[in-house]
Amino acid sequence: MSALWLALSSLVFGSARAEDYPDHAVKIIVPFAAGGTADAVPRLVGDWLSRKWGQPVIIENRTGAGGNIGAEVVYRSTPDGYTLLCSPPPPLVINQNLYPSLGFDPAKFEPVVVMAHVPNALFVNPASVAASSVPELIEYLRKNPEKVTAATQGNGTTSHLTAELFQAMAKVKMRAIPYRGSAPALQGLLAGDVDLMFDNLGVSLPLVAAGKLRLLAVASAQRLPSLPDVPTVAETLPGFQAIAWYAIVAPPGTPKNITDKINADVNEALRQPELQDHLRKLSAEIFGGSVEKTTKYMQEEVERWGNVIKAADIKLQ
Repeated sequence: MSALWLALSSLVFGSARAEDYPDHAVKIIVPFAAGGTADAVPRLVGDWLSRKWGQPVIIENRTGAGGNIGAEVVYRSTPDGYTLLCSPPPPLVINQNLYPSLGFDPAKFEPVVVMAHVPNALFVNPASVAASSVPELIEYLRKNPEKVTAATQGNGTTSHLTAELFQAMAKVKMRAIPYRGSAPALQGLLAGDVDLMFDNLGVSLPLVAAGKLRLLAVASAQRLPSLPDVPTVAETLPGFQAIAWYAIVAPPGTPKNITDKINADVNEALRQPELQDHLRKLSAEIFGGSVEKTTKYMQEEVERWGNVIKAADIKLQ
């Protein structure tokens, strides 16, 4: 998108009044498959916004290319606040360090708000993997290189990068099996098509409670208060940390009064006790805050994930 178009769009849409927004349906594109945490979080927030705004908030899943397909759709949409992107890190802060070229410039999205973040965690299919701890798993992997298969949400996703980081730090080798999102990957893990997966805690915890999956460790820096008996990966591999988060951004050139309005209303949603309760069940910690806080956080995440990619020498095949 040229600088001229951005300037013209600012003139055309800059006069839009936040108090009139929205006066028709708002579409939020999620660039990953339905059923995972990346889909659940915006649906919860979108449902509350639709009631506040008195307008439909439509969640549309546009999958593929590590989130790039859905992100590019939003990037090229009219910058009026009626088409938004809700995404975990890949297309916003990761893929620019992985793909030789993108059909959009992540830095030109208008940041709105990071709603919540959820630690990744290491899950295994107990029928496929006998290990009941991270040290046991590492010992098995070292004795059986490339025998164990690891599901990922797709190339370049946080689950993929977390698995790569684990291999680099533990000095082991697994075979990565990419899926088109968290839900399909979990189905593959449950079916025994793959052996383990680094996934967001949220939607996977009920499967652990049902005995269908085994949770070996969480990828947060410290143990979680809600899961005090579950160790961290860092207790075995010091410094290991991987957290997914879910942000709303708008197309380049979206007027600031509109992004500020969406930011304020999402923050109001995040203060609602019933929504907080739903997010807690997904093991999600509320982030929220101003547009400026969001911008700073995302800039820091570009550097952090870039360092992970370099340290683990991750390359897309």
